This record gives sequence, C-alpha cells and structure tokens, in this order.
Amino acid sequence: MKTPIKVNLAVLASIFLVQCADKPAPTPAYGYRTGTGLTNPAAGYAAPAAPSYQLATYSQPAARPPQMPPPHPVSLSVPQQGPGYPFPYGGPNYGAPQAMLFSSGSNVGSAPPIRAESFILVNADTGAVIAARNADDQRGAASTQKILTALIVAEAGNLDQRVRIAPSDVVVEPSKLGVRPGEVYTRRDLLIAFLVKSSNDVANVLARDNAGSVEAFARKMNARARSLGAVNSYFTNPHGLTGGGQHSTARDLSRIAWAAYNNPVVRDAVRRKYYTFTFNNGRRVTLENTNEILGKMAECNGMKTGYTVAAGRCLISTAHSGRKDVILVQLGTRTKYIWDDGMIMMRWGLQRS
Repeated sequence: MKTPIKVNLAVLASIFLVQCADKPAPTPAYGYRTGTGLTNPAAGYAAPAAPSYQLATYSQPAARPPQMPPPHPVSLSVPQQGPGYPFPYGGPNYGAPQAMLFSSGSNVGSAPPIRAESFILVNADTGAVIAARNADDQRGAASTQKILTALIVAEAGNLDQRVRIAPSDVVVEPSKLGVRPGEVYTRRDLLIAFLVKSSNDVANVLARDNAGSVEAFARKMNARARSLGAVNSYFTNPHGLTGGGQHSTARDLSRIAWAAYNNPVVRDAVRRKYYTFTFNNGRRVTLENTNEILGKMAECNGMKTGYTVAAGRCLISTAHSGRKDVILVQLGTRTKYIWDDGMIMMRWGLQRS
C-alpha cells in the first residue's frame, strides 16, 4: 500500500502567483517607413497651434520637442453589431444584411499604431471594419462634416444653377474663399471650391441656397445622417466650427464618407489636388487641396480635412489600389503627423482588404 503524498497548498499557490504575475508589455514594433520623419515615434511630437489651411499665420516648427507620448497601440477589432451600414450605393455587398457588412473577414494581426484619439478603417467595398479604436466616442468632427454638406448639395442636383451671395453668408470665421455679397456663381463651382479649399463662407452659401437658412440646413444634415445609420451625431452648422453641442463619431463619419465616396460629384471634387476658381471680377485663383496626402500617396483619392482647437486635427481619407478601396477616419489627433499616420494606415489596410 502506497503512502499518500501530502501537498502544501500554500506553497503551490505562491508558485502559481509568481508565474502569473503581470509582465511589462513589450514595446510595439512601429514599422514606420524611413524618410517620413517617423522612424522613431517615441522621440516626441508637438502640435502647432493650428494647421496651415486654418490660419494664415501658421508655420511649422523647425524641430520636434521631446516628451510627447508615443502613439497609442492599436489592435484589430470588429465592433459589436449596431445599426449597420445602410449605404445607398452599389458594390459587391449592396443590399447585403448587416452581418455581412460588419464581417471582419480573415484579417488578423496588429494594425500600425496611430495618434488619433479615435479612428476607424473600413473596407469601402464590403463594409467590413478592418481596425478601430474608440470609434463610437462622441467628439468634434471639425470640417470633416463638410462631406455631409457636400453630399446633400450634390444629391439635390441642378448644379449649374446660379447662386447669389448674401451678406449673411460671409459673416463667418476663416477659412474663407473670399466671395462677396451680390456676386453670382454656379453651385458646381462653389461646391468644388468648398471641398478643395474648405471654405466656411461657401458652406453658408450652399446651406442657405439649399434649405433657406443655415438652421434649416442643419436639420437636413441630421436627417440625412440618420438615414445613413449615423445615429450618434448631431450637427448645427454646415462647416464644422465649434458650437451648439455639435458632435459625431468616427463610425458615423465613416458611414457618411461611404455614401459620399459613391457620389460621383463629391468624389470628383475631393480627388482634385488643385482647382482654379474664377471670381466675378475676372480674378482667377488656384486653390490647393487642404488634404496633404493627395500627391504624396498615389493610392489616395481624396476626402476631407478638419481642424478646430476643441476637435484637434481630423481627417477622412480614402484610397484605391487595384480592386480595393478603404476609408479611414481619424479624429482628435494632436500632432501634425496625421498625414503620415493616414498613409501608413491606408497602405496597411489596402494590403488586408
């Protein structure tokens, strides 16, 4: 007969706790390209007061001060089923059930870390979420919400109709195109200049022309957003300047961006790096797109920038390669490297879409 072995449970418990103790998280492998200024993300970044397209006095700092936190680590995630992506356009999954549009496919691994407080990267062909962080956090969208303004105007049609500028249209903060009360332009010319230059005065013109007033147009914005499944947003103006409890989410903006991406008028405007606008007095000005990724990344085909002090730097960007399309929404970035983050994330997404 064998003698029973006595086990000291206290000793075993102590051994187990030692083995299961938390270990420091490994430093993420950032994998940034050389030549972008991002080979050492932990070296530090600082956000200038405002981007060049918002204030004429802005200039980039000569060097990056230290002590800025590195970008957030990102993990792939497919959020829980929500209202879905009821996008009114064609594509491989047009009319597909919500479960298909939110499917993650077979993509696995870690996404590149980016500095946005919230973001979402989606496959623009299937509706699948490729990666996301804080995608349902409500925050300011700044001028990225001009995509919704443009979508409503484009869907209304009759873009060759001429519009007279009213005095109330130009009472708005920068940035401005510089149109003057009494001048007359076509909706099409105003719409393209609006999306390329991000002109707040033109936003007022288009809103008033479409709905009779900025307030009435804001009601249209909210109704159109809800029809796209963007139910966590509230808009009070057509340009995105802070005020009135205005907010959106990265997920909601991706839904709006998806509809805009499939509107040929909007898509043609946002892809332009430059646009020549002719004023009534004959003066011509060449506008440069506020989206700095255009011209730097061949796959990028547009969308919209945004900045306010409250919202930080915001960017909706799109890219196409072969038969793949992605939409990236970044909100709340506090550094000027939002462009680099956008290029890195979209290239990564195109490889996995």
